[in-house]
Amino acid sequence: MSALAAEPHLALERIDAFRWRIPRSAQAGMRVDGLVFADDGLIEPLRDDPCLSQVANVATLPGIVGHSLGMPDLHWGYGFPIGGVAAFTLDEGVVSPGGIGFDINCGVRLLRSDLAIADVKPVADRLADALFRAVPSGVGAHTGRRLNRAELDDVLQKGAAWAVAAGHGTADDLAVTEEGGRLDTADPGQLSERARLRGSNQLGTLGSGNHFLEVQVVDQLLDPSAAAVLGLRPGQITVMIHCGSRGLGHQVCTDHVAVMDRAVLRYGISIPDRQLACVPLGSPEARAYLGAMGAAANFAWANRQLIADAVRRTFASVFGLDHSLPLVYDVSHNMAKFERHRVGEREVDLCVHRKGATRAFPAGHPGIPDAYREVGQPVLIPGDMGRASIVGVGLPGAMAETFGSTCHGAGRTMSRHAALRQLRGVNLIDELRREGIIVRVSRRGLLAEEASVAYKDVESVVGVAAGAGHVRPVARLRPLVVVKG
Repeated sequence: MSALAAEPHLALERIDAFRWRIPRSAQAGMRVDGLVFADDGLIEPLRDDPCLSQVANVATLPGIVGHSLGMPDLHWGYGFPIGGVAAFTLDEGVVSPGGIGFDINCGVRLLRSDLAIADVKPVADRLADALFRAVPSGVGAHTGRRLNRAELDDVLQKGAAWAVAAGHGTADDLAVTEEGGRLDTADPGQLSERARLRGSNQLGTLGSGNHFLEVQVVDQLLDPSAAAVLGLRPGQITVMIHCGSRGLGHQVCTDHVAVMDRAVLRYGISIPDRQLACVPLGSPEARAYLGAMGAAANFAWANRQLIADAVRRTFASVFGLDHSLPLVYDVSHNMAKFERHRVGEREVDLCVHRKGATRAFPAGHPGIPDAYREVGQPVLIPGDMGRASIVGVGLPGAMAETFGSTCHGAGRTMSRHAALRQLRGVNLIDELRREGIIVRVSRRGLLAEEASVAYKDVESVVGVAAGAGHVRPVARLRPLVVVKG
C-alpha cells in the first residue's frame, strides 16, 4: 500500500476534471507539488497504489522545478513511477537512472502502407508467421551473430544512422525519427563489458514483456486534416513497433544505479527511497551515466531501424516489391533530455526526465520534423493487443504544463502475476482470433501477462491527455496481427 493511502495526513486534492494535486505539505521534504492527470475513473485505482507516493518522492529531489508530474497512464515503477515526468535545473538539479528506467529509449515506431485490410485478411496467418521468423523475439532473443567491439562502438555512436548507412533504410527515416535517431552525447566508453556483451548479439530483436510488433488497420480518423499530414487514411494498413535497448540498456541502468547508490550520500543528497539514487548534474558520475544513456539510446534507435527493415522485407516477400512502408514517426519514452522550457517568467535550460512518457511538442516547435511542423509532433500511444492504439499530435498545453510531455501508452492496472492468476486456463490465442486478431508469441504465458484486462483503456487515458490540452487525437489503430516475445 502506498504512503498516501496508508497515512491519512497525506492529501490528494482535486483541481478540475483532469487534474489532481499532491500538495507540498503532503510529505516531508517535497520541494514542489505533485500533479497527476486523471479523471474519476482513472484516479480511483491509484488511491491505493504506491505510484502516488512515488510522485511525492520525486518532488523531494534537488533542483526540481514546476511539478512532479504523473501522466494519465501512471503506475508503479522503479523509483520514479512509470508515466512520471520531472525537470531539473542544470546548476542545482540531479540525474536519476530511476527517472529514465531500465529499458533506455524504449520507444514506438509507426510505418504506413498503401495496403488495405482486404489485402491483409486473406494472408494474415502467412504474414504473422513470416514476421515472427524475421524478427527474433522473447527473453534473451538474439540474432546469432555478435558485433565486434568496433562495430558495436559504431552503433553506439551513430544510432539509427548506422543502420541506414548499412543499407537498412533511408535518410527519409532519419528525418522523422526523434532527434534524427541519434544523441550526440553518447560515450560508449562509459559502458561496462557486461553491457556490451548483453547487447552485442541483440541488435534487431524485439525482446519480451510489453514489447510487440503489430500489423494494424486505421479504424477511425479523429482529426482528418492532421491525419492527412501524417499520411493516414481510413482502412489503411500500418505497422507499429514497440521496443528499446534490450539487455544493453538494462545493464547500463543496473551499473549506474549501483554507482549512484554509493555516491548519493557523498554528495549530501537525502532521498526517501534508495531507488531514487541520483547525483548532481555536473558531477563525474552524472557525465558517465549520461554518456552511457546516450549510447544505449542510440542502440535502441538502431534496433528499431533494423526491425523496421526486417518488416519491410517481409511485406515485400508477402505482398510484392511495389508496396513500400514509409516511416510516420519514431518516438521515445524512456529518456533524459536537455531542453529549454519556460519556468515562471524565464526560459531556462533543464534536464527533463521522461519515464513512460513521450514528448508532445506543439505545432511550430523547432524540435518537430519539417513535415509535421504545421500540425505538431506525432505522439504514438499504444494500447493493448486486444483493443486499439492512438496516434495524436502535441498541443501548446503540454509545453505550458508538462515540459512538452504526455502519456506513452495505456498503463498497467494489474501486475503480471495477478493477470496470470486471473486468466489461468483461458486460451487467449483463440479468443483473440475470434476478434479477428492473429497472434504469434514465443511464450504463451506472456499473453496472460499482457492481456487487455491488465491494462487501462487507452482511449480513456488519451481522453484525459486531450481534456487536459496536451494531445489532440488524430487516428485510432486496431490490431490485426500481433507478434510478441
